[in-house]
Amino acid sequence: MDDRFDEPETDASDTLALLDPALAGSTRDFVGGAHADLRERPRAFHDWLVLRRERGLHPYARTLQGPPGPQARLAQADGSLASGLNFSSQDYLSLSTHPAVHAAATEAIQRWGVHSAGSTVLAGNVGDGDRLEQELAEHLAMPHVRLFPTGWAAGYGLLRALVGPEDHVVMDQLAHNCLHEGARAATRHVHLHRHLDVAHARTLLQRIRARGGQHGILLVTEGCFSMDADAPDLAALQALAHEFDALLAVDVAHDLGSMGPLGQGQPGLQGVHGELDIVLGSFSKTLAANGGFVACREAALAEYLRYYAPTTTFSNTLSPVQIAVVRESLRLVRSAEGLQRRDALMQTVLALRQALHWQGLEVLGQPSPIVPVLLGPTAQARRIARALPGQGLLANLVEYPAVALNRARMRLQCMAAHTPAQALEAARRLGRAIAEAAPPESVETAHMGMDTAEA
Repeated sequence: MDDRFDEPETDASDTLALLDPALAGSTRDFVGGAHADLRERPRAFHDWLVLRRERGLHPYARTLQGPPGPQARLAQADGSLASGLNFSSQDYLSLSTHPAVHAAATEAIQRWGVHSAGSTVLAGNVGDGDRLEQELAEHLAMPHVRLFPTGWAAGYGLLRALVGPEDHVVMDQLAHNCLHEGARAATRHVHLHRHLDVAHARTLLQRIRARGGQHGILLVTEGCFSMDADAPDLAALQALAHEFDALLAVDVAHDLGSMGPLGQGQPGLQGVHGELDIVLGSFSKTLAANGGFVACREAALAEYLRYYAPTTTFSNTLSPVQIAVVRESLRLVRSAEGLQRRDALMQTVLALRQALHWQGLEVLGQPSPIVPVLLGPTAQARRIARALPGQGLLANLVEYPAVALNRARMRLQCMAAHTPAQALEAARRLGRAIAEAAPPESVETAHMGMDTAEA
């Protein structure tokens, strides 16, 4: 469990939680503590989980009953089925159902089989992995690319390999879990700067260099932040890295392929395409497969990652099917059809954001495939999530500690196959779920009384 957010003193959900204990608590409650039996934490967590499921308040671990299209049906954790408009899947250009992608997968199976059967450092390089690395390098305008089994493995593996025990990591506090975990595994010198705050990052870098020493520094950020749909000033961060003799690593998992006229993500939109030190990302958001990559400017670093990033050195390499799917998806991203799909995606994004504003809801960030809607206290957000399937809308609740306490949100994820009309209807359905989940008047009165007493 990460520590990006301070431990809270109070939760605005407390009053509602008195009515239903399934509205209280978070996954953070089941980390740490002294237990003579290592099974005690899992048992306590399981009891809490079962309680939430029984109340219909655990909208996680759901299973799609078909491909991730604009309409879908989900099997929920309590065994019930939910169907409706699907804004819960990460298939931004809707390539997972593209006939050409399916054909590429079938051809790869016939030619190579289904399994790579080894690590990249041994004899696991089956299929066209080297061609995929070359094609990614061309698309990213970076000389060298190394493939990883997942996007998480790419982020963790990069930091674990590149950063030594005495080196420093300066990272946006809202960077992805894989980057936090990799940093903490690599060094005790992890410095978190305020979200998108270049000036704060500068202050941290100045302090590190003022102490002297010849230790390395890795500055880490994302192209599009997955919980807030916002973006950093990449040019400013790259200049900052150069000024302090550091390297900049940018995770483009959510924007690569799905944003920008050429699918170059935020680096392309911000005019720094091909100019960053290190670019990493995932295939699972736009390129229709598991897997990840790290792109860099030096052959030495690419080879170093092959042997020193534990998540690739000691993991099976991508299967030939995954490689073929990503290659064909990347070809589509770079084609005229890819441009059309990005345009269709952005039309839906803009329509959804506007419709949510019309509902009086707070939409976070900038236009991107991720559309986060701020809901507030965790307990109320869980009630809204419970009401959502009944309104025919599938979306993802994000709550503490994945985001700050009392900043729970519904994360809607748009796809190219969605239409603006579906976006408008999704906003209406979310609005109805929020109205349905409004707290009872007695709870609102009690909460007002507590506020008055505190005053």
